[in-house]
Amino acid sequence: MSEWERELEVAIAASKRAAQVALSMQAGIEFEAKSDGSPVTAADKACESIFAAMFSEAFPDDGLLGEEGTSVESRNGRRWIIDPIDGTRDYVRGTPLWANLIGLEADGEIVAGVVNLPLLGGIYSASRGGGAFHGGDRLRASKNTSFAEAVLCVNGLNRIREIPFREELLKRLPDFWAVRTLGGAPDAMLVASGHADAWIEPKAAPWDLAALKIVIEEAGGRFFNFDGGSTIYSGNCVACAPGLEGEMRKLLGIA
Repeated sequence: MSEWERELEVAIAASKRAAQVALSMQAGIEFEAKSDGSPVTAADKACESIFAAMFSEAFPDDGLLGEEGTSVESRNGRRWIIDPIDGTRDYVRGTPLWANLIGLEADGEIVAGVVNLPLLGGIYSASRGGGAFHGGDRLRASKNTSFAEAVLCVNGLNRIREIPFREELLKRLPDFWAVRTLGGAPDAMLVASGHADAWIEPKAAPWDLAALKIVIEEAGGRFFNFDGGSTIYSGNCVACAPGLEGEMRKLLGIA
């Protein structure tokens, strides 16, 4: 039994409720551009309100941090970090690549997370020391140790110019067995489930990474930043199968 079982139960229930609301609002939904140019919809705000209400009721001393502005100070060192709809561009266009992301931070460490891809695989969950699961199935990162057998995911080809090691990356792309780019949450869950072997995310906020980090790590994968750290606050990340960590760090120039 996971130490965080109750928290995961509430988070999974919240993600299911939010997904239902998002799906019911999707047809013909309009969006606005935020100050950073990213889109936001009424569904993003409705889903965040659902999360905020459910977590505040179940865990009244916990803090909240949401992409759409929710901010509640923690009274116990715990904070829920929420992306109500990750991949709003995909959501608006009707593609299945969007997700609901929920991470729980306790004393600065991500200890539990839920990733709901409602139209592309359902719910992935993990807790610190409790493993990672897709439904009832245990997730395990791949055992690949060579780029020649590895599937690499890069979140957004238009973002490659933002990668400081882009020249080395472009030179090494032909060395991989395949290269895919589906978006943050789908790419990350491919790595966690062993269907892909590495994922590069050039630009991300804490709510983009919190849930993904714990699922990847509890599946046995590695998660680190471009500077070699391992935090959701660095603005970027690399995740990979454990056998590829050395080669991926060499690619970044941080070996």
